[in-house]
Parts: sequence; C-alpha cells; structure tokens
Amino acid sequence: MSTTQLFHGSDHIIEKPDFHLGRRNNDYGRGFYCTRELQMAMEWACKQNTDGFVNKYALEQGTLKVLNLLDGDYNILHWMALLLKNRTFRLSNEIAVDARDYIIDNFLIDLKYYDVVVGYRADDSYFSFAESFVQNGLSLRSLNQALRLGKLGEQTVLISEKAFSSLSFEGAESADKTIYYPRFITRDFRARETYTKEIRKSRSYKDDIFVLDILREEMKNNDPRIQRIISE
Repeated sequence: MSTTQLFHGSDHIIEKPDFHLGRRNNDYGRGFYCTRELQMAMEWACKQNTDGFVNKYALEQGTLKVLNLLDGDYNILHWMALLLKNRTFRLSNEIAVDARDYIIDNFLIDLKYYDVVVGYRADDSYFSFAESFVQNGLSLRSLNQALRLGKLGEQTVLISEKAFSSLSFEGAESADKTIYYPRFITRDFRARETYTKEIRKSRSYKDDIFVLDILREEMKNNDPRIQRIISE
C-alpha cells in the first residue's frame, strides 16, 4: 500500500484532524490542508508571526481517489474554477461577474468523486493574480507563468472522511517564528518580484488570451488556443 508523508503547519498540535471542522471557503472547500514539504509547513505554521508547530502524518492512499491538478491532465482554468467556487473574489465589473459564472460552469471539477486534491496554494500573491485575471487585467499566459515561477507551494488536501480515516499522526515539531516568518514573507515577495521582472516586462498581447476573449469566443477546455498557451 502506498504511503505518503504529509505536514500541516499550525499554531497548535493536531493529533486527530476532524473532518467536520474545516472551513468551506478555503481553496478547495472543506478539508485538511497539508504539504509534502517540511520547510513549507514550517513557514505556514508561523505565517501570523507567532511560534507554531508542524504536525507530521502518514497517509495510506492506496485506495483513495486523488485529483492531481498538476499532473498535466488539467490546466490553470480548472484551478481557477475551484477557487472561484470556494473563495471570495472582488468582482469589480460585469466582466468579472460573467467570468466567474462561465469558468465555474465550464471548468469546475466535481470533487465529490475524490478523497484527496493536489494543487496550488492560493497565498496572497497567487490570489491577487487570480483576481486580476478574472477582472480582465491579466492574460492567461501571464497567469500561467506567474503560478509556475512563483514557487509559493503545492498543497495536498484531504477532502473526504475516508481520507481522514487513512491519516496517522506521527508527531509534531516546533517552528520558530524568528526563522520561518521572515521566510514566509520573503517567499511571497519573491513571487511578486518574479512576476514583475520576468513576466510583466516580457509580456506580449499577440496571440494571448484574456478572460474577455474566453467569454466572447465561448472557449471550452479543449480549445486549441487555450491548450497552446497552457503548454508554453
């Protein structure tokens, strides 16, 4: 049976995560949000500039159904659809309202068939990129590049009771805010800096796609124009 080690950064030790306690307005809805990277979990544990803990778990995933949004079978618009469904966005114009509805209607994946989701974590900078795209201020190419270059972290999220029952607590390690809070801030800053230096300066609107184009052309997941930009 396949076992995966997971880490969860928190301000307290969590020996037995409770499926019913998760918030519904997280990136992928209610669930237990973890990472496979110890250092990333250390940063998340101290993101409020307080000392914290990294809880360590073993996940037996042999019989679990896993949705991996990063394995090449899905694209950034599937991630956007889940984010738009679960998070609260600033919809400052009619384009943004229509874009939210269209992306959800055409790209949303029904998570009821899965136990675990693997995908991007929408920290502040990722979320600001997503908001800009929905408001027609950021192209699909730039959004895709920003998420690839930002390196803000991938997360593994347990979203079913079956997944929770497959999780075993293996202990906890303390996280020092004087070390990991500055790293958390630096990671976010570097993501924005990378976007500014490497993406905005080299952007070209030729053959690019904005959300208004997706709406006007009623583009679907298999549209070759979307596939071409996503694969760059």
